Amino acid sequence: MTVVPMPKRAKTETAVVKPYEPTARELASKAAYNSRRESKRPVPQIKVSMSEDGGKRVASLTVDHPDPALGYELLAEAVGADNGTFLAGTLDSLAKVAQVGNVVREGDMNYALSMVCGLRPKDQIEATLGVQMAAIHIATMNTAMCMGEAKTWELREAHERALNRLSRTYVAQVEALKRYRSKGEQRVIVERVNVEKGGQAIVGNVAHGGGVAEENDR
Repeated sequence: MTVVPMPKRAKTETAVVKPYEPTARELASKAAYNSRRESKRPVPQIKVSMSEDGGKRVASLTVDHPDPALGYELLAEAVGADNGTFLAGTLDSLAKVAQVGNVVREGDMNYALSMVCGLRPKDQIEATLGVQMAAIHIATMNTAMCMGEAKTWELREAHERALNRLSRTYVAQVEALKRYRSKGEQRVIVERVNVEKGGQAIVGNVAHGGGVAEENDR
């Protein structure tokens, strides 16, 4: 009888992986990110649950916070609301933005909410404009997707035209928000004026409408 020796087990060596060490630039970016997050208002997210009611799909929105009453107050502060009616209407509007078919997408809902809160609206006009901006942005991205999926040149050109209109609308909304926040005030600051011999100059902050804040001695 021949005895076959058992094969020797191969020695397994466990490689020691050195933990990753962030670079100085990465650490600086991380610190800046954490600082920015700490300066933001606390905003709880929204939970979306779909149910059937009389053959129709109905979305129920609830605040994702251990204390629901506090959660709604935090949301109201974040969107510049001064009453529950406006807050409920704002959340309903954002749900429409995130609706695809008869389903409200929770991720899109909270994404749109984060865009509105990121503007830090100071009143309800800024909040409603923020909701419209979120709607236009998401519609723009959906249109861009449709343009990429278009099977014919005719469809691609149609989506391209829609994309251009939506993009221009978004820019107009940004400008409208800037004008509203500045309350329509426009100022022209004269940095430097060259005057030829024998001439006179007015130097200072010139307000819109011709007002002069300061004049040089003649």
